[in-house]
Amino acid sequence: MSLEELKKIDACNLPLGKLIAMISRGCTIYFNNKLEEYNINVTQMHILFEIHYQKEINQEKIASLCNMDKGSITRSIRKLEDNGFIKREIDENNRRQNKLSLTTKGEETFNKTLTILKKSEKELFEENLLIENKLLHETLKQIAIRIMEINQKEKNK
Repeated sequence: MSLEELKKIDACNLPLGKLIAMISRGCTIYFNNKLEEYNINVTQMHILFEIHYQKEINQEKIASLCNMDKGSITRSIRKLEDNGFIKREIDENNRRQNKLSLTTKGEETFNKTLTILKKSEKELFEENLLIENKLLHETLKQIAIRIMEINQKEKNK
């Protein structure tokens, strides 16, 4: 669907999932372009976020938190490690697991990507959107929580 076609359609006639998918895909393209200069992509950015907020975390937990398969996470982590953004250490509590943490370069890159995210949000909300920024964040968070709960329930069947 083109931009002009989307502008003409009543929002209530579009499934919520379609709108979310369009926003997600658009953000992925936007962020991949912005992150190119740091030699990372949006998937790797998400991994840096999880490592930053969790401090030391293993690949399995990252895969779960990012809702991604282990193979994709493994490839992304290998690239992040090869480029000096993260380091891997054996977990003394479970020697079959590796703990991941950010290097100084990883922390610096994380902070730069956070700045990019904040600037993009500001740009999105400058255009007189009718919904308040905080309300949108809270609503989307609740939707994310609900879909994660539904997926977890389905997985445990």
